[in-house]
Amino acid sequence: MSQHASQHSSGDLLADRRYVYAEACLAEGDALGAAEMAEQAIERAPRYAPAWLLLGRARESLHAATGAEEQLRAALDAFETAHGLDPEDRIGAGLHRARLGGGDAALSSAYVRALFDGYAGRFERHLIEGLGYRGPALLRQALDAVPDTPARFAVVLDLGCGTGLMGAAIRDRAGHLGGVDLSPAMLRLARAKGCYDRLAEGDLVPFLAGEPGACADLCLAADVFIYLADLGPVLAGIGRVLRPGGLAAFTVQSPDEAAAGDPVDAARLGADGRFAHPDAHLETAARGAGLATALRIPAAIRRERGRDVPGRVIVLRKNTSCFHEH
Repeated sequence: MSQHASQHSSGDLLADRRYVYAEACLAEGDALGAAEMAEQAIERAPRYAPAWLLLGRARESLHAATGAEEQLRAALDAFETAHGLDPEDRIGAGLHRARLGGGDAALSSAYVRALFDGYAGRFERHLIEGLGYRGPALLRQALDAVPDTPARFAVVLDLGCGTGLMGAAIRDRAGHLGGVDLSPAMLRLARAKGCYDRLAEGDLVPFLAGEPGACADLCLAADVFIYLADLGPVLAGIGRVLRPGGLAAFTVQSPDEAAAGDPVDAARLGADGRFAHPDAHLETAARGAGLATALRIPAAIRRERGRDVPGRVIVLRKNTSCFHEH
């Protein structure tokens, strides 16, 4: 998946050409050439946020290659300028800046929407064939591994439903199946599957806040929480909408070893632009939401560059104290 949203014209043909050359230079490993071309694009179109983002990426690559602090500062300044020109952060400049330690880590709704709207047409093929994605199957297997799991759930909510892969996998066990996603293009594909009783467009936390309390028996989120830094608000929303004894099943990415001084319960933003959540973060957020861990198992949630991405499959239950870890 691309690290940034699709680009639009600057309105200046020569600036656009220099931008394309800069992208090609960076793709070929010529970070210095990319920086020079991006700066030429910016000279002609100084308010073209994607060119500032590209300049930041080029300077970041030069910093990685040389260790020069001035390149790091230049990268942060370029990302800051791009973010200022794109306050909704549709192109993800804030994400790049945060990854370099220049601000709070968060993915804006506008960025995620643009990312997945542009990705929708090839999403399933890339996810399944390219990344070996198994999220829906893993979640279904995890539910079966939890004692006293019902064969069917009266009301199921698929959070971040995307094109409907999770919905198709759970349809036979759901009385009423609802889905929510930020991306209109993804929702159109989910609707075409015909497996949902209701689909909504929006952010997870506001969507859950608008649902009646104690209305659902199962909430699912397959490879969704990797786009959220803090799981506290979404788990609180899940805890509110679940009926007593209801289940929440989701996948998370496992973090690398924490750097010295990092909070042990903080989500970590990786170079892949996704958040990894340590167990301490999950446990704190779950307790605050009135949820107890019913199951936590390690799992390879997908593959990146030919390697398994380590993660966990989590099942939480509302108002229980059962705990099983494998």
